[in-house]
Amino acid sequence: MKKKAFLIAGLLVALLLAGVVSNFASGSPDGLDYAAREGCTFNAGGEITGGACMAQREGEHQLGDSPLADYAIAGIDNEFLATGLSGVAGVLITFAIGGGLFWLLRRRDRASS
Repeated sequence: MKKKAFLIAGLLVALLLAGVVSNFASGSPDGLDYAAREGCTFNAGGEITGGACMAQREGEHQLGDSPLADYAIAGIDNEFLATGLSGVAGVLITFAIGGGLFWLLRRRDRASS
């Protein structure tokens, strides 16, 4: 019973963090973006104006028009809600896949074999 309560509590905490706290994450470029832009010069609009860097070869992502692209659910105008629901969907999908894999790969009772 304690295992089930622990799993439910963990899921609730993950849902709360994904649904609410994710909206307060920084929108600034992270370390990967910084490294990809290193060596180039940029104008005020963020466009490359010179130099040589990895960012010059970047293109559109193949899944850029998917329902969960850009950390938000497409079609929802409220940005706070779209981001929160996207986080909740991600947690539920991850929990379902992980739980399903654990269920499939769990040890069977030795008495039944």
